[in-house]
Amino acid sequence: MEAKAVAKHVRISPRKARQVIDLVRDKEVGEAIAVLKNTPKKASGMIEKVINSAAANAEHNHDMIVEDLYVAEAYVDEGPTMKRYRPRAMGQASMIRKRTSHITIVLKEKKEG
Repeated sequence: MEAKAVAKHVRISPRKARQVIDLVRDKEVGEAIAVLKNTPKKASGMIEKVINSAAANAEHNHDMIVEDLYVAEAYVDEGPTMKRYRPRAMGQASMIRKRTSHITIVLKEKKEG
């Protein structure tokens, strides 16, 4: 049995979010949240919200015990890129890419024994 939560169109680049999500993969939910609370990155708050959502989904939808859950899968996919333009010299313009991410967390119960 597994519980899943996805945050889509999160305004952070996937590369920056992957640095943080690598810290919590294969950890228990409580330990993962403790690591995120002590990580001084913008993505840590966003990922913490997704983990809490997945834990709530597990508890309410699948009758799982939150203390027995661990982060089985955690990955960040690239979302749509917003394109903006910045004026440059001699009437030119350069493009600014504002990247977004899709953060996915899958929680599973630990096997006893």
